[in-house]
Amino acid sequence: MVDVLLTHSYHLYYDRKQAQKMQPYPPLATLYSAALLRDHGYSVAVFDTMLEDPISGFPRALRQHKPRIVALCEDNFNFLSKMCLGRMREVALEMIAASRKAGASVLANGSDAADHVTQYLQGGVNFIIVGEPERTILEAVSSLTGNSGQDPETIPGLIFLKQPAGGLIRTPPRPLLNNLDQLPLPARDLVDMDRYRDAWRGARNFFSLNLVASRGCPYKCNWCAKPIFGDAFHCRSARAVAEEMALLKNTYGAEHLWFADDIFGLKSRWVMDLADHVSCLGAVLPFKMQTRADFIQEDVANALRKAGCSEAWMGVESGSQQILDAMEKDLRVDEVIKARNHLRNAGIRACFFLQFGYSGETWQDIRQTIELVRLTKPDDIGVSVSYPLPGTRFYDKVGEQLGLKTNWSDSEDLSMMFQGAYTSRFYRALHDALHAEVETWSSPPVERAGRGSSGTNPRGASSERVDLLWARVEEMENTCRNKAPTPLPVLA
Repeated sequence: MVDVLLTHSYHLYYDRKQAQKMQPYPPLATLYSAALLRDHGYSVAVFDTMLEDPISGFPRALRQHKPRIVALCEDNFNFLSKMCLGRMREVALEMIAASRKAGASVLANGSDAADHVTQYLQGGVNFIIVGEPERTILEAVSSLTGNSGQDPETIPGLIFLKQPAGGLIRTPPRPLLNNLDQLPLPARDLVDMDRYRDAWRGARNFFSLNLVASRGCPYKCNWCAKPIFGDAFHCRSARAVAEEMALLKNTYGAEHLWFADDIFGLKSRWVMDLADHVSCLGAVLPFKMQTRADFIQEDVANALRKAGCSEAWMGVESGSQQILDAMEKDLRVDEVIKARNHLRNAGIRACFFLQFGYSGETWQDIRQTIELVRLTKPDDIGVSVSYPLPGTRFYDKVGEQLGLKTNWSDSEDLSMMFQGAYTSRFYRALHDALHAEVETWSSPPVERAGRGSSGTNPRGASSERVDLLWARVEEMENTCRNKAPTPLPVLA
């Protein structure tokens, strides 16, 4: 019997796109909470839904561990969890029901639980943890086990139904942790690392692990939901991050790293300190991360390369300044061009996140994005369509247009859920054409020292195929227009 069985609801094999990519990472947020609970004397176990089938595996874990409490703690550092995919919500509710049937109390934390409080509480959750989870889960567990005797109404960051009347209680929000170095490292020993290693080596011939150097993002793009960390940004010390990189390299055998931060290395001095510490500790490994284009200056790019950065993903979103301004992105198109050049000169792959379908976007705006891609020739792109998430100003604008479908089923869905300029079919065709064109010039990433190849990407889109895909887009631009698209938002 354990005090707490921690789990999460993202199952790789329920997401066709991610299952094909096969780049699984352990659930960091779940493992941070597990580590803190264990440090305070609680016996814990983890059921890792990433690779283990929850339908058969989770009931087996309940029988094996007989937990007093189940904590459904989503990996808040995984952008796929933030998207609140519909199939994963079904998984969560199934695990909650199984936990209650087994006699366990249930805690839930994550973007989806925060957005759908009633559905989760009615599904059997005792306490919803709002915001940063670790300390709130610790206090909630202490209250439920009777170790603290603390009334749940005095614990910040909780939502629950007060018994017996069933009235909804929301306690005050918990202040975010300023000093992230106070937290123990994620309890990676509680997941099957061999299974991750085998999955990576089987699909990619190298082994990658994840970590975070910071939490949150201070920028205020109006389509970006931040139910966990809000607009705050807190960073670990460069020394602590370098030490964890050395641990992942020397203890777990990682050959590549993924920094899962919303925005990596917001301060140039921190990046330079990290490069120095990584070099001194012999912890250099190729890593990828995501950042902002306006942060990438020449000195930053060089320091990132010294620290091991091999791939930088930037939230470019659009090549239209009008759309960037409407998104309140606080970014200029010329900054994207400069960042791409700085990264190229430093030998770092420059990759763009692009977003089509924002309110008021026209064919001319789309063409400007296509031209930006052709001008800068990023090494890779990720194409999505605007996705309304509760709690954002963008959602407030288009939320009334949503029908029964309010979330994608998986990350390849690409459905337009509000009245954009075009139908979903058009944006899927645009996605295919732009990806195919980038594949004609992109080369494979060098995922670890001494690996990689030159030349065109082995996925190899031919110029003839690209021409056919663009011809289809041009044809659909006329046939897939919506009659009454949502207009460009008026900014204060």
